[in-house]
Amino acid sequence: MTNNDVLRRIRYTFDLKDKKVVDIFALTKAKVTSEQVNFWLRKDDDQAMVELADVDLASFLNGFIIEKRGKRDGDLPKPEKELTKNVILMKIKIALNLQADDIIALLENNGLTVGKAELSAFFRKPEHKNYRQCKAQFLRNFLQGVQDKYRIAPAPKKYIKPAEKNNSEPNHNKQASYNSSSNNSENKKSYKKPNGKKAVTKAIYVNPNATKVEKTSKRTTLKLKPEDIYKNS
Repeated sequence: MTNNDVLRRIRYTFDLKDKKVVDIFALTKAKVTSEQVNFWLRKDDDQAMVELADVDLASFLNGFIIEKRGKRDGDLPKPEKELTKNVILMKIKIALNLQADDIIALLENNGLTVGKAELSAFFRKPEHKNYRQCKAQFLRNFLQGVQDKYRIAPAPKKYIKPAEKNNSEPNHNKQASYNSSSNNSENKKSYKKPNGKKAVTKAIYVNPNATKVEKTSKRTTLKLKPEDIYKNS
């Protein structure tokens, strides 16, 4: 397991953007650019990938401790020029404030059983008789357990429903249109043509100068006597 793998796993687990990684480096006064971070995070089969040096990963992990636990009084810790997997394990343990039982539980979730005595041997000094070297497989299982517990899923993108075109008139316009059509229907009568189509009623012209003829209420009937019929015939 390479230094690049460790950086990738921590970045993925805590959803750290490139700028955030740069900011974590800056907590230890290490000057790193987003371009450098991008090259470190590339896949191993990418020709543009750049190997992450021990001193750079140590600087990042020291900044990660400050990011998670806060800055302590005194001078900033100096990054190790040679970084072992035991030291990497220790720094991540400190950053996340993990106790022995916490680490054992993380490993058990991945099917790896470790006792407290065996675990404590990883954190002893190399010259101690009970010191035990941390292997890549153990560190990989540990990082997987950390990922399972602390993985921060990125916030989902909010779906914005596209605005629908509203071709209908506003309510007050609808009401006005309805009233207008109602009035027109009352004032004008329409008839239907034989073909069923609706025709517009034509206005009838009335001559305003025409003499008005008075209508009689009763019809006048001419009455003749029989003798008058043959008169002068």
